[in-house]
Amino acid sequence: MIRLQPIDKDNWTECIKLKAKPEQEKFIASNLYSIAQFQFLEHFEAMAIYDDQTMVGFTLYGLDSDDGNYWIYRFMIDGNHQRKGYGRQALQFIIEEIRNKPDRTDVLMLSFDPKNELARQLYVKAGFEEIGVMPWSMDESVATLKL
Repeated sequence: MIRLQPIDKDNWTECIKLKAKPEQEKFIASNLYSIAQFQFLEHFEAMAIYDDQTMVGFTLYGLDSDDGNYWIYRFMIDGNHQRKGYGRQALQFIIEEIRNKPDRTDVLMLSFDPKNELARQLYVKAGFEEIGVMPWSMDESVATLKL
């Protein structure tokens, strides 16, 4: 059973040990970088993804002050826990968490490296629609999901 738990003083070191598969590392910032970035983001949540008591992944999401939409900034499943359905389950869980927020917006946004075909497939299966590239970075595709 997938659950989310905030990153805190008790689990942050376990979280930074989670790693994508070597061939995927170029597609996503490290969890250490993301946890540091989180310290300066208002209205965002840094969450560990658990299967029962086992941490299997990490996500960073929240209300972006630049455009007023909810964004999933980071989403990763540790390489040792991939291909077990955690990505699909966790993404659906995160979508529902955001959908139930009192300040939720009409769309949920995310971006990803267009060369990351596994991520693209996961997001498309979850209902995200690619809408183009990020205006400030031609290296990332943007996708939206109507909430």
